[in-house]
Amino acid sequence: MFEAILFDLDGTLLDIDMEFFLPKYFGEMGRMAVSQGYRDTKHLVDQLLLSTNVMIGDLNPETSNEETFMRDFISNLEADELEMRAFFNDFYLNGFPRLQGYCSPFDGVPEMMSGVFERGIKVVIATNSVFPLRAIQSRLDWAGVGKFPYELLTCYENMHYCKPHLQYYQEILQYIGVDPAKCLMVGNDTREDLAAGMLGIKTFLVEDRLIDKGNSPYRPDWQGSLQDLFKFIKQMK
Repeated sequence: MFEAILFDLDGTLLDIDMEFFLPKYFGEMGRMAVSQGYRDTKHLVDQLLLSTNVMIGDLNPETSNEETFMRDFISNLEADELEMRAFFNDFYLNGFPRLQGYCSPFDGVPEMMSGVFERGIKVVIATNSVFPLRAIQSRLDWAGVGKFPYELLTCYENMHYCKPHLQYYQEILQYIGVDPAKCLMVGNDTREDLAAGMLGIKTFLVEDRLIDKGNSPYRPDWQGSLQDLFKFIKQMK
């Protein structure tokens, strides 16, 4: 039996279409920015995207993803760091929760998660670490699995790498102290999630919200629907 299971979040535990969700996310952020006196919200959102890409590509082990993002964002936006941090804190506390209606929980996910914990398996929420912890906790709550004692929630405060870099998965393995051969990565992205297999982590590709951009060199060890995943986990030995 696996000693640890790493679960992706968006499209795996939570029924969400990110191509639909992200414009709503940026729209809500823009509205809050206007209400707080920011005039050029397009520049703010454009720079957020650019700085996020810088963060995703950065492989410096000395800086957290948050530090990398904020350094690039503040310097290019020419904004006051304390003001922007206060704005982001306010947005993720008050604005982000208003986006819940643009996604749905998957039936059966809370029951599956309960079963995993009952078996004493370590569980990691291995979502791409581009969001702050508060945004990840919100989405776990929306999925109905926010109250479990996870071993690790990967977020931009505590991680130094992003998917699909192998360093992202190496950092998780180092944190949880489990041999990769005794870990399972569950996700819906053929590139970002299946990259874990390069380290010897077994992979299960969930097809309900499949993301396949056609450029993935990776193949899953198992694949199927979310219902197939439920059966697979029940039958694990």
